Amino acid sequence: MKKIFFLAWTFLFLAFIGKSQNISEYLATPFPTDLTASPDGKSVAWVFNSEGERNIFFAKAPDFEARPLTTYIGDNGVGIGSLTFSPDGKSLVYVRGNSKNSAGEAANPAQLQENTDFKIHLIDLESGDERLLSEGSGPVFSPDSRMLIFRKGRDLHQLDLNSNEPSSKIFQARGSIGSYAFSPDGKWISFVSNRGDHSFIGLWNREKQSLHYPETSLDHDRYPAWSPDGTKLAYLRIPNVNNKLPFTSHKEANPWSIRVLNMDTMKAAEVWLADPGKGSVVVRDIPAESDRIWWTPNGSLVFPWEKNGWVQLYAFNPTNGQIQHLTKGQGFVEKVNTSYLGNELLLTSNIGDIERRKIYRLDLNSFELEDLSEKGNINWTPVRIENGFVFLSSTGTRPAWPMIRYYNQEKLLAEDLFPENFPKNLVTPIGLDIQASDGFKSRAQLFLPPNHDPNKQYPAVIFLHGGSRRQMLLGFNYSQYYSNAYALQQYFAANGFIALTLNYRSGIGYGLDFREEENYGAGGASEVLDLLAAADYLAARPDVDDEKIIPWGGSYGGFLTAHGLAQAPEKFLAGVDIHGVHNWNQEIPVFAPWYEPEKFPEMAALAFQSSSMAYVENWEDPVLLIHGDDDRNVLFSESVELAEILRKQGVSVEQLVFPDEVHSFILHRNWVKAYEAAIEFIQRQIQP
Repeated sequence: MKKIFFLAWTFLFLAFIGKSQNISEYLATPFPTDLTASPDGKSVAWVFNSEGERNIFFAKAPDFEARPLTTYIGDNGVGIGSLTFSPDGKSLVYVRGNSKNSAGEAANPAQLQENTDFKIHLIDLESGDERLLSEGSGPVFSPDSRMLIFRKGRDLHQLDLNSNEPSSKIFQARGSIGSYAFSPDGKWISFVSNRGDHSFIGLWNREKQSLHYPETSLDHDRYPAWSPDGTKLAYLRIPNVNNKLPFTSHKEANPWSIRVLNMDTMKAAEVWLADPGKGSVVVRDIPAESDRIWWTPNGSLVFPWEKNGWVQLYAFNPTNGQIQHLTKGQGFVEKVNTSYLGNELLLTSNIGDIERRKIYRLDLNSFELEDLSEKGNINWTPVRIENGFVFLSSTGTRPAWPMIRYYNQEKLLAEDLFPENFPKNLVTPIGLDIQASDGFKSRAQLFLPPNHDPNKQYPAVIFLHGGSRRQMLLGFNYSQYYSNAYALQQYFAANGFIALTLNYRSGIGYGLDFREEENYGAGGASEVLDLLAAADYLAARPDVDDEKIIPWGGSYGGFLTAHGLAQAPEKFLAGVDIHGVHNWNQEIPVFAPWYEPEKFPEMAALAFQSSSMAYVENWEDPVLLIHGDDDRNVLFSESVELAEILRKQGVSVEQLVFPDEVHSFILHRNWVKAYEAAIEFIQRQIQP
């Protein structure tokens, strides 16, 4: 009887997918990353990931016709990034390869019979010739373009580009080296020496071959930034925070400060100190990338500060002590790009459109802010070119693509590469508020099926993003992970589902109080209330079948999916848990090696009560677990242990395991397989 039912379901499912486009077509559009411009503004380069085939594309003035610089073939699971033009604009370096796990193994999900470690390549832009330079990552050119410095293992290496000699270690030093850069005249190399509970700003004198730590402290000195003339070095001093669990609220700390080192005297002084309270914490990863200080032509310092509850930009004038708020309004500054002109910053922000991303130009002389966005579009990562800008852009119905605005004319770059068979039946999601039982309001996006019939009842899915420091947008996301998730939500809507995407508390985009809600994560898992409120919202809709609501999500989204199925099985039919966290006490040491639960019993008790494992005995609903077994973010054992416990309880557990795959799948075909499995599982659950 079971075999007959399975065959009947198989034919039904094949008929279902036969009448609609396959999920692979929703995921087939090349995804652009690593957009960068040459130092003279006459050319740009970026990476296109086309169904796992990653290559560098290049376009230059005056026509900006795109062409590939590399010709790698196939979905081989090897990353490309760190595109860097030489200061003279004659060459481009990039890094190809994958990071290593704790055992020292570079990711290799395609099981290639070759070394997949990070390797640095150089392309001669005049001849097109390419050469492999060295193993390593994080390449930085010297100002004269003759030398390259980069990280190799724990050390900083240098390579003379006019020599055939291999790279050599620049200096011997304790700690982990990061944030390295040449001084404008090339005579010094500044860097951060990370030493666990403190870090120093280091300086290497290239002429004297001597190492200096001009000012050391008990704090974290980070984010060094050279003044344009090279006479000063600014950096942040951030007091250490002991025994603070990640994934818990952190609104206040001992205030951080800005210090400036005078290179002539080698003396540093504090020039600005953050206020206590709001803004006393330096927000990790916001803005994105590694910079936190930018010098203006007149010697002022621009920096991000969360004083008003939003990460926004301020300017401080060390001469007169005045501070100026530069980016006002509801929203945060997520990324800051510099420009070859030296008199502007190019920003990515949601100020003015909180559910999308906009791009702005900040004039560093007048501090005037110019909106460069088109209303209703999602724009990010602008780079300056001569007489215009290039940026990445998406909409509610078109995935990310490079755009050029040149002499006030705008067009898609490499438009001929956009797939002709990309689905045309996409819908525009609707933004809405979801209020939880504790009164907290989260944000959500609702996808209704095309030709939605309000008198019909539809099955529903809830997507839960990871992070949790993420934000889903009213359109295709700037992250490929979440662009894929947005595509699957569109697929569900096109195939007869009401799809809801939840921006639960502790995500970004809505300010400090939303992001650092008191009891989120390992401090109480209060965001589960947002998921339950989303389920109640759907169940109350007359066009939703309240017995067919299914959550799905990855990483932190898997954490919430598991919580929903464990805490409120009556609200859900089933769930798809992709590399989810199930026990904080096992997962937190991945991010905080100092944390040993047995040494912190109160923390450990709360962390466990904030885990789905604390409620697993209530779990009844079927679940599909998807995980790569070389995941460096969420332990593979999180899924192994959950499956064991659920099976003992008689819960139906299905699985899809990708050997040697990491957290954010490198192989495109694994994304397709994961989503095909999720679709098949969910469709099977909703059948009578």
